[in-house]
Amino acid sequence: MVIHKGTEKRRRKQSLTKAGSSRIAVNVNFSAFRLENGMSVILRKDESVPVVAVDLCYHVGSKNEKKGKTGFAHLFEHLMFEGSAHVKKGEFDRYISLAGGYNNAYTTEDVTNYYEVLPSNQLPLALWLESDRMLKFSVSEEALSTQREVVKEEKRWRVDNRPYGNVSERMQELVFPVGQYHWPVIGSMEDLNAASMSDVREFYERYYTPDNAVLVISGSFDEREAEKLIRKYFSEIPPSKNGILPVAFEDAQHDDEIVEALNGNVPAPAVFVAYKTPAEGSGEYYDLSQLSKLLSDGNSSRLYKRLVYDRQAVSEFDVSIEGLEKASVLLFSGFVAPGHSVEEVLSIFDEEIDKLRNSLATQYEFDKARNSTAAAYVGRLSSNSGVADALAHYHTIFQDAGIINSEVDRELAVTRNSIRESAGRLLERNRRVVLYYHPSVES
Repeated sequence: MVIHKGTEKRRRKQSLTKAGSSRIAVNVNFSAFRLENGMSVILRKDESVPVVAVDLCYHVGSKNEKKGKTGFAHLFEHLMFEGSAHVKKGEFDRYISLAGGYNNAYTTEDVTNYYEVLPSNQLPLALWLESDRMLKFSVSEEALSTQREVVKEEKRWRVDNRPYGNVSERMQELVFPVGQYHWPVIGSMEDLNAASMSDVREFYERYYTPDNAVLVISGSFDEREAEKLIRKYFSEIPPSKNGILPVAFEDAQHDDEIVEALNGNVPAPAVFVAYKTPAEGSGEYYDLSQLSKLLSDGNSSRLYKRLVYDRQAVSEFDVSIEGLEKASVLLFSGFVAPGHSVEEVLSIFDEEIDKLRNSLATQYEFDKARNSTAAAYVGRLSSNSGVADALAHYHTIFQDAGIINSEVDRELAVTRNSIRESAGRLLERNRRVVLYYHPSVES
């Protein structure tokens, strides 16, 4: 869980129908097949530019970890760049760079995703490099020691020594009091220090297998040749020995509002609010996604008018929804301007939430939110890497890559009534966590 402006995990779409239509014309054509070892493959051709995006998504994130052994999924994201069976340390990035491309990776609570974007004629290189990382466990003690320290330093930089940095971790602990979403993706210092080579090997052999992955190629390429290359590089990699067991997800809902005060070296007081809500893909998720836009999208949004234009009570604020496989979280953050208080900012937020729980949004603001949704989806699908990431996401989380062509219509099917009903059920104060953050007082 990340607490900063722009945290909403949003997927994308392509061409729009004529003005006034209630549907978005999205037509991402793709083919799909599965190798005998269980690896899923999705091919999407786009010859507009001579570029190809390769996306390899493993269905493993921090929720696959165990208490006392957290941070492994993110640690592995780093370790997979430390060399593989036939690629020496540092050569992965060098190969991609010399081929005129770029690459990166990310880890969430639910997935670990690796991707490359490079000229179309370099597709064999990307496939070979990714298959070599999947081929066998190749982590050395030196690599483990190095990347353990890199991740610990990242935690110090992102969390421990950054203003408001520990808000995200504390919020996650309180919103998810038990279970696999309780700990942050980056893990804890203690667990990282305790990570042994046997722990790391076990994690790799359990989750970094072809039957726990989907490979997506989007761009300009010959499909028949691409399939030959995929079978050449991936088909002989064995699947997991015991199969991929589903996560026995645990969670609990608190019965009363949780309010906590934090102090730290921050420039201004701030207030953070989180409601745990149903998972990405649920009807309530789409309702609350639209609600977040009504509250904070643009200078004509409800909270901008109240908090910025009328009162000048904040220097910055945001409302967003973070969609996860097993839950979602509606987040509000408000950074308080001089002469105002966290209580004042929270009071205004509560007033606007109560209005949406008890009455319909205006048709104008509802239409504006829908237009914003359509524009965001079009933007997300404007690149090969964006399309590849979306296809991988929908396949991994929903086992249906075809959702790429219907997702935006699911959100546009939201009504003013459904927003009010979901807000009324889910945005009760006894369901939420409130964190006040105050600057430390020097003695």
